[in-house]
Amino acid sequence: MIICPACKEGIEDDSYFCDQCGQELSFCKQCGHVGLGRRCTRCGGLMVSRHEKAAGPQQPVASVNVNVASIYAGRSAAAGPGVAAGPSVSAGGPSASAGPSVAPGPSISIAQAGPSRGSLPALTLVNDSLNIRIVAMNGAIIGRRKGPYVQFFEQHSYVSGVHAQLKYKPGSGWCVIDKNSSNGTRVNQRPLEPDVEMTLSNGDILTIANINLQVIIR
Repeated sequence: MIICPACKEGIEDDSYFCDQCGQELSFCKQCGHVGLGRRCTRCGGLMVSRHEKAAGPQQPVASVNVNVASIYAGRSAAAGPGVAAGPSVSAGGPSASAGPSVAPGPSISIAQAGPSRGSLPALTLVNDSLNIRIVAMNGAIIGRRKGPYVQFFEQHSYVSGVHAQLKYKPGSGWCVIDKNSSNGTRVNQRPLEPDVEMTLSNGDILTIANINLQVIIR
Protein backbone atom coordinates (compact mmCIF):
# COMPACT_ATOMS: atom_id res chain seq x y z
CA MET A 1 0.00 0.00 0.00
CA ILE A 2 1.05 3.61 -0.63
CA ILE A 3 -0.40 6.85 0.75
CA CYS A 4 -1.96 9.36 -1.66
CA PRO A 5 -0.11 12.69 -1.16
CA ALA A 6 -3.32 14.62 -1.85
CA CYS A 7 -5.99 12.95 0.32
CA LYS A 8 -3.75 10.73 2.54
CA GLU A 9 -5.81 7.61 1.79
CA GLY A 10 -4.17 4.20 1.36
CA ILE A 11 -4.15 2.86 -2.21
CA GLU A 12 -2.64 -0.06 -4.12
CA ASP A 13 1.11 0.02 -4.88
CA ASP A 14 0.62 -0.22 -8.66
CA SER A 15 -1.95 2.60 -8.90
CA TYR A 16 -1.59 5.29 -11.55
CA PHE A 17 -4.25 7.49 -9.92
CA CYS A 18 -5.73 7.66 -6.42
CA ASP A 19 -9.04 5.76 -6.41
CA GLN A 20 -10.32 8.03 -3.61
CA CYS A 21 -9.66 11.55 -4.96
CA GLY A 22 -8.48 10.96 -8.55
CA GLN A 23 -5.03 12.56 -8.06
CA GLU A 24 -2.41 11.35 -10.57
CA LEU A 25 0.51 9.89 -8.64
CA SER A 26 4.10 10.99 -9.13
CA PHE A 27 7.24 9.14 -8.01
CA CYS A 28 10.76 10.43 -7.34
CA LYS A 29 13.25 8.99 -9.85
CA GLN A 30 15.97 9.02 -7.17
CA CYS A 31 14.36 7.76 -3.95
CA GLY A 32 10.92 6.50 -5.11
CA HIS A 33 8.98 8.84 -2.76
CA VAL A 34 5.32 9.42 -3.75
CA GLY A 35 4.42 13.11 -3.98
CA LEU A 36 3.11 16.01 -6.04
CA GLY A 37 4.71 18.43 -8.49
CA ARG A 38 8.02 18.01 -10.34
CA ARG A 39 10.51 17.94 -7.42
CA CYS A 40 10.75 15.48 -4.51
CA THR A 41 10.25 17.05 -1.06
CA ARG A 42 12.68 14.53 0.46
CA CYS A 43 15.71 14.61 -1.84
CA GLY A 44 14.90 17.24 -4.48
CA GLY A 45 14.91 14.66 -7.28
CA LEU A 46 12.73 14.82 -10.39
CA MET A 47 9.18 13.49 -9.98
CA VAL A 48 7.63 11.47 -12.81
CA SER A 49 4.20 9.91 -13.32
CA ARG A 50 3.91 6.14 -13.47
CA HIS A 51 3.26 6.52 -17.24
CA GLU A 52 6.62 8.30 -17.62
CA LYS A 53 8.31 5.84 -15.28
CA ALA A 54 7.04 2.86 -17.31
CA ALA A 55 8.02 4.46 -20.61
CA GLY A 56 11.69 4.75 -19.54
CA PRO A 57 14.16 7.41 -20.67
CA GLN A 58 13.23 9.43 -23.72
CA GLN A 59 15.17 8.99 -26.92
CA PRO A 60 17.24 12.00 -27.95
CA VAL A 61 15.66 14.26 -30.54
CA ALA A 62 17.27 13.90 -33.94
CA SER A 63 19.00 17.02 -35.18
CA VAL A 64 17.59 18.46 -38.41
CA ASN A 65 20.02 20.70 -40.24
CA VAL A 66 18.60 23.49 -42.35
CA ASN A 67 21.01 25.23 -44.70
CA VAL A 68 20.25 28.93 -44.51
CA ALA A 69 21.40 29.64 -48.06
CA SER A 70 19.14 26.85 -49.36
CA ILE A 71 16.06 28.94 -48.57
CA TYR A 72 16.93 31.11 -51.56
CA ALA A 73 17.21 28.10 -53.87
CA GLY A 74 13.48 27.45 -53.79
CA ARG A 75 12.70 31.12 -54.33
CA SER A 76 15.14 31.38 -57.23
CA ALA A 77 13.78 28.30 -59.00
CA ALA A 78 10.23 29.66 -58.71
CA ALA A 79 11.29 33.07 -60.00
CA GLY A 80 12.22 31.71 -63.46
CA PRO A 81 15.35 31.92 -65.62
CA GLY A 82 17.97 34.58 -65.04
CA VAL A 83 17.81 34.38 -61.23
CA ALA A 84 20.71 32.72 -59.44
CA ALA A 85 19.67 29.58 -57.58
CA GLY A 86 20.91 28.57 -54.12
CA PRO A 87 22.14 25.24 -52.77
CA SER A 88 20.08 22.17 -52.00
CA VAL A 89 18.08 21.59 -48.78
CA SER A 90 19.23 18.78 -46.53
CA ALA A 91 16.88 17.26 -43.91
CA GLY A 92 18.81 14.20 -42.78
CA GLY A 93 18.79 12.37 -46.16
CA PRO A 94 19.92 12.78 -49.77
CA SER A 95 19.69 16.35 -51.05
CA ALA A 96 17.15 17.43 -53.65
CA SER A 97 18.71 19.81 -56.14
CA ALA A 98 16.78 23.00 -56.80
CA GLY A 99 19.18 24.45 -59.38
CA PRO A 100 22.87 25.09 -59.93
CA SER A 101 24.84 24.67 -56.73
CA VAL A 102 26.62 27.47 -54.89
CA ALA A 103 28.96 27.48 -51.91
CA PRO A 104 27.05 26.21 -48.85
CA GLY A 105 26.20 28.66 -46.09
CA PRO A 106 26.23 28.06 -42.32
CA SER A 107 23.82 25.46 -40.92
CA ILE A 108 21.44 25.89 -38.01
CA SER A 109 20.74 22.84 -35.82
CA ILE A 110 17.11 22.93 -34.66
CA ALA A 111 17.95 20.60 -31.74
CA GLN A 112 20.36 23.26 -30.43
CA ALA A 113 17.86 26.12 -30.46
CA GLY A 114 17.85 26.42 -26.66
CA PRO A 115 16.48 24.85 -23.45
CA SER A 116 12.83 23.92 -23.04
CA ARG A 117 10.59 26.60 -21.61
CA GLY A 118 8.38 24.04 -19.85
CA SER A 119 10.54 23.77 -16.71
CA LEU A 120 9.90 26.04 -13.73
CA PRO A 121 12.52 27.93 -11.70
CA ALA A 122 13.32 25.92 -8.55
CA LEU A 123 11.92 27.49 -5.36
CA THR A 124 13.30 26.32 -2.01
CA LEU A 125 12.13 27.51 1.43
CA VAL A 126 14.72 27.07 4.17
CA ASN A 127 14.97 27.39 7.95
CA ASP A 128 18.19 25.66 9.01
CA SER A 129 17.59 26.09 12.75
CA LEU A 130 14.31 24.13 12.48
CA ASN A 131 15.73 21.70 9.91
CA ILE A 132 13.16 22.79 7.32
CA ARG A 133 14.02 22.60 3.62
CA ILE A 134 11.01 22.68 1.29
CA VAL A 135 11.25 22.17 -2.46
CA ALA A 136 8.19 23.99 -3.79
CA MET A 137 5.55 22.33 -5.95
CA ASN A 138 3.10 24.32 -8.04
CA GLY A 139 -0.25 24.50 -6.23
CA ALA A 140 1.01 22.83 -3.04
CA ILE A 141 -0.55 23.64 0.33
CA ILE A 142 1.56 24.63 3.32
CA GLY A 143 -0.17 23.49 6.49
CA ARG A 144 -0.08 21.57 9.75
CA ARG A 145 -2.65 19.02 8.58
CA LYS A 146 -2.89 19.30 4.79
CA GLY A 147 -0.41 19.39 1.92
CA PRO A 148 2.90 17.67 1.12
CA TYR A 149 4.87 19.52 3.84
CA VAL A 150 2.93 18.36 6.91
CA GLN A 151 6.03 16.68 8.39
CA PHE A 152 7.68 20.10 8.74
CA PHE A 153 4.76 21.85 10.48
CA GLU A 154 2.75 19.22 12.36
CA GLN A 155 4.50 20.08 15.65
CA HIS A 156 3.98 23.85 15.29
CA SER A 157 0.61 24.71 16.79
CA TYR A 158 0.56 28.31 15.49
CA VAL A 159 0.50 27.04 11.88
CA SER A 160 -3.04 26.47 10.60
CA GLY A 161 -4.16 23.11 9.21
CA VAL A 162 -4.36 24.75 5.78
CA HIS A 163 -2.22 27.87 6.12
CA ALA A 164 -0.95 29.02 2.70
CA GLN A 165 -0.49 27.91 -0.90
CA LEU A 166 2.45 28.12 -3.32
CA LYS A 167 1.73 28.84 -6.97
CA TYR A 168 3.74 29.55 -10.12
CA LYS A 169 2.32 32.03 -12.64
CA PRO A 170 3.95 32.54 -16.06
CA GLY A 171 5.09 36.14 -16.31
CA SER A 172 4.97 36.69 -12.54
CA GLY A 173 6.93 33.76 -11.16
CA TRP A 174 6.42 32.08 -7.78
CA CYS A 175 3.87 33.55 -5.42
CA VAL A 176 2.29 32.68 -2.05
CA ILE A 177 -1.38 32.93 -1.05
CA ASP A 178 -2.65 33.07 2.53
CA LYS A 179 -5.60 30.66 2.93
CA ASN A 180 -7.41 32.50 5.74
CA SER A 181 -4.89 31.29 8.33
CA SER A 182 -5.40 32.04 12.02
CA ASN A 183 -1.97 33.58 12.62
CA GLY A 184 -1.25 35.08 9.23
CA THR A 185 1.33 34.90 6.44
CA ARG A 186 3.92 37.64 5.82
CA VAL A 187 6.53 38.39 3.17
CA ASN A 188 9.38 40.55 4.51
CA GLN A 189 7.12 41.28 7.52
CA ARG A 190 4.34 42.57 5.25
CA PRO A 191 1.03 40.85 6.15
CA LEU A 192 -0.84 39.18 3.30
CA GLU A 193 -4.54 39.60 2.68
CA PRO A 194 -6.37 36.25 2.53
CA ASP A 195 -6.60 34.73 -0.96
CA VAL A 196 -4.47 37.52 -2.48
CA GLU A 197 -1.33 36.45 -4.36
CA MET A 198 2.04 37.88 -3.27
CA THR A 199 5.02 37.45 -5.61
CA LEU A 200 8.16 35.93 -4.07
CA SER A 201 11.69 37.03 -4.97
CA ASN A 202 15.04 35.43 -4.27
CA GLY A 203 16.20 36.47 -0.78
CA ASP A 204 12.73 37.25 0.61
CA ILE A 205 11.69 36.05 4.06
CA LEU A 206 8.37 34.19 4.04
CA THR A 207 6.80 33.95 7.51
CA ILE A 208 4.23 31.21 8.18
CA ALA A 209 2.66 32.13 11.54
CA ASN A 210 5.85 32.35 13.69
CA ILE A 211 8.21 30.42 11.36
CA ASN A 212 10.60 32.34 9.10
CA LEU A 213 11.61 30.71 5.81
CA GLN A 214 14.29 32.08 3.50
CA VAL A 215 13.24 32.15 -0.16
CA ILE A 216 15.78 30.74 -2.63
CA ILE A 217 14.87 30.85 -6.35
CA ARG A 218 17.26 29.45 -8.96
